[in-house]
Amino acid sequence: MKMSAWAAGGRWLALARREVGLIAALLGLALATLAFLEIADDVAEGDAHAIDRAMLMSLRVAGDPERPIGPSWLLTAATDVTALGSVTVLAMVVLFVAGLFAAVRRWREAAVMVLAAGGGVALSQGLKALFGRDRPDEALRLVEAVNASFPSGHAMLSAVVYLTLGALVARFVRRRRVKAVVMAGAVGVALLVGASRVYLGVHWPSDVLAGWCLGAAWALGWWLAVQALDRRWPAGEG
Repeated sequence: MKMSAWAAGGRWLALARREVGLIAALLGLALATLAFLEIADDVAEGDAHAIDRAMLMSLRVAGDPERPIGPSWLLTAATDVTALGSVTVLAMVVLFVAGLFAAVRRWREAAVMVLAAGGGVALSQGLKALFGRDRPDEALRLVEAVNASFPSGHAMLSAVVYLTLGALVARFVRRRRVKAVVMAGAVGVALLVGASRVYLGVHWPSDVLAGWCLGAAWALGWWLAVQALDRRWPAGEG
C-alpha cells in the first residue's frame, strides 16, 4: 500500500513537472491579455495622456523638446535598435528562419513563424485603425513615423517575432540554461525595440506597453497551439 501511494505520488509529481510550462503559459496569456485590455481602456478614456506626456518629456532636455537627453551616440544606437522592429527587418527574419525550418523539413515550425507574424501584422493594423490615436507632437519625433499610434507596431511585432522565434529554437535545445539564454535574448531585443520608440518620440509609453502585452499574448497563444499540435500529432508522425 505504501509503495502504491509512493508510486502514485511520483506519477503526479512527474505530471506536474511536465504541465508546469503549459500552466505558466496559460497564466501569462491571461495576464498579458488583461493588461492590454486595461491599458486600451485607459487610452480610450484619455486617462493615460497626462502620464504619457510627462514620461516622454522626461526624455527631452528641459526647454528644448527637440533634443533628447543623453550622449549623441545614444540617439544613433536607438535609431539602429528601432530598425530591428521594422516590418522590413522582421519580414526578412521571418522568411529566413521559416526557410531554414523548411529546409530541415520542420514544416510546423516554419508555418508557425509565418502565421504568427502575418496574423500579428493584421491585428496590429486593425487595432491602429480602431483606436486612431495621434502620435506625439512632431517636435518630439526624432525619426519618421506613419499611421496611428496605438498600439506600437514595432513593440508588438518585435515581441511576436522574437518571442516566437526564441520559443521555437528552444524546442531543439535540451539544456535549460541554454533555453533560458535564448528566451532572455528574445525578450531583451523586444524590450529594447519598444524602449527605443519612446526615446525617439514616435510613440507614447502606453502604446509600447500595450504592444508588449499584446505581442507577448499573441506569441504565447501560438506556443500553446504548437504544444497542442505536438500532443495530437507528434513531430515525425504521419
